[in-house]
Amino acid sequence: MDTPFWISCAAIAALLVLSAFFSGSETALTAASRAKLRNRADKGERAAQRALDITEDSERLIGSVLLGNNLVNILAASLATALFTRLFGDSGVALATLVMTLLVLIFAEVLPKTYAITRPEAAAAKASGPISLIILVFAPIVSAVRAITRGVLRLFGVETDPDSHILAVREEIMGAIALGHSEGAVEKEDRDRLLGALDLGDRAVEEIMLHRSQIEMIDAAAPAVEVLEQILASRHTRLPVYRNEPENIIGVIHAKDLSRAMYKVQAAGKKIEDFNPLDVAMEPYFIPETTTLDDQMREFLKRHTHFALVVDEYGSLEGLITLEDILEEIVGEITDEFDMQSDHEIKRLQDGAYVVEGHVTIRDLNRANDWSLPDDEANTIAGLVIHEAQMIPNEGQVFSFHGMRFEVMKRDGNRVARLKIRAI
Repeated sequence: MDTPFWISCAAIAALLVLSAFFSGSETALTAASRAKLRNRADKGERAAQRALDITEDSERLIGSVLLGNNLVNILAASLATALFTRLFGDSGVALATLVMTLLVLIFAEVLPKTYAITRPEAAAAKASGPISLIILVFAPIVSAVRAITRGVLRLFGVETDPDSHILAVREEIMGAIALGHSEGAVEKEDRDRLLGALDLGDRAVEEIMLHRSQIEMIDAAAPAVEVLEQILASRHTRLPVYRNEPENIIGVIHAKDLSRAMYKVQAAGKKIEDFNPLDVAMEPYFIPETTTLDDQMREFLKRHTHFALVVDEYGSLEGLITLEDILEEIVGEITDEFDMQSDHEIKRLQDGAYVVEGHVTIRDLNRANDWSLPDDEANTIAGLVIHEAQMIPNEGQVFSFHGMRFEVMKRDGNRVARLKIRAI
């Protein structure tokens, strides 16, 4: 055990420390939440900002760290092999392999990575300084390795995109919310609101609009008194006005505007019969059925209105949508003293089954009961049953699909009005 022996031991120990640093840094910088790092950087922490900067190009970061890690590991193994061979002869190779495997596994892999995964943001901030320097030093070699790697992947039809994490932020947030709920850290109501807000850009107005068959309308040819009586009896404050046929919408009347105008006519001593309700009708606002909920909410806010008529590609009336409908996709059902509670009621029976109105949307049903019924082919639960059955079922018919049992309780013409649903 002369001086070269101790120098070799010290060199191996130093290389193991470097290997631990590279392993821990790799884990910390890849596992650290960019959102948390951004929060720390906004508070003035320069190390967190530096960590954010170097994780922008994950391919360059991983290439540099792995290059450094492999260099020190191979060098440490070579020194250990030479040292053990000098001490134990030919059997030193096997002994060196065994000893270095244990040392690298415990002290250069498991230990630093466990620490890094326990507090990734703090470890990433601490390691950002040295790693930035290493990235700069290894830049030419990493660039060459990157070019070779991309070339090989391209041969197998794989295209790499260093900015892909930017596009995956939304999916990452949604996944984190869903995971938090499954683990009990996020309440169901909070999960529904957050996911509802993030989902607006992927959903079209046709999915939540009130269908034209359910729209209450005013006939433009009706006398003013009848129009007033109809509006006063309605639970809606805005009603579309049609001429000749319901497809021909010519305006929208607000109950307050009509009441105010007719009051002025009566106060002036004029005949109410001579008043034309169309004088207070607003110009109808038409939108295509493919408009996303996110875009439509922005349009409502920009136009300072919250009532739109939905038309298809041929200009035919399909339904109507309000700002309240969009907000309900985020906060849940909004009811007041004028809303009919039975419209959206989902009744739970004592045996665990549910009685659901056919027009209830699949999304509302999923949110209410934590189900996962698909809504790709249909918006309402009745539409899903018709799609799966490939027919308009009769009362009493029973179907089983997607892990649920559906019994048709009521049929109104060609419409499935009420269903009984039970998990299989």
